[in-house]
Amino acid sequence: MSDVATPAASAPPPPAPAPAPPREAPGFFYAALRIFDLSLGEMLWSRRTVFMALVVGLPVVIALIVRTLSGLGATMGEANGIPLTGPIIFGLMIWMFYIRFIVPVLAVFYGTSLIADEVEDKTITYLFTRPIPRGAVLVGKYFAYVLATVFVVLPSVVLVWLLISPIGASLGSTFPDLATDLALIAAGLAVYGAVFAFFGALLKRPLLFGLIFVFAWENFVLFIPGNLKRFSVAFYLQGLVPHAMPSDSAVSLVQSMFRITPGLWESLFWMAAIEVVFLWLAARTVARREYVLEQ
Repeated sequence: MSDVATPAASAPPPPAPAPAPPREAPGFFYAALRIFDLSLGEMLWSRRTVFMALVVGLPVVIALIVRTLSGLGATMGEANGIPLTGPIIFGLMIWMFYIRFIVPVLAVFYGTSLIADEVEDKTITYLFTRPIPRGAVLVGKYFAYVLATVFVVLPSVVLVWLLISPIGASLGSTFPDLATDLALIAAGLAVYGAVFAFFGALLKRPLLFGLIFVFAWENFVLFIPGNLKRFSVAFYLQGLVPHAMPSDSAVSLVQSMFRITPGLWESLFWMAAIEVVFLWLAARTVARREYVLEQ
């Protein structure tokens, strides 16, 4: 009788792999850093950067004309009995062109667009579906704005300084004023940017309100008596301008435009407070607001 082969016992199935632990969402600061890295390149190669380069190029052209006229022997004249030397002209250009025009205008166009552009282009959904805090999107884009504008504006200031300051003075003697001006302009871009980032996060048409704030409100409150001017960024920026001016005569010329001038430490404190508060408000608004995309 032949043996009948019995089937071999089947091997037990391999144990199922343990489920992978869920990935933790990145922290706020790491997420902001990733958004910063993503946004910086987009800002530097955007159409707004071309506009920014054209705006900051205007003072350079004017400085080149002034330097050419000076080289041809033309006198710079006087203002209120003050001889206009290179350092005085440079200080006045910093106030009139950069502090009162270029800095707030660039902050309006960039700051209000940090979130508004994402809503208009209908790309904000892709950012908010990522596992990152929504407020970190705003903060990362804000710091990308600060670096992008500083990267373009400050070289323009240096070129103006190289062209204007040697008229009646040496570059070495005016270099401390240049360093102060660069820090002042960077601070202005940061503070104005935080204010307009909040406008962009809160309002549906933030650019219009930003332009009204810059060209109507800020100019109006500076020239009326009382403490209403303390609710403007320009009031505290003007408190830093005399420290960037090269002579007491230029200081008196600018200060004569204002009835009240805040002190250095008061200006620094309130500018830092404005930046922190408005950046926090902007991030909080982005985190809580529901953005409706128009069809």
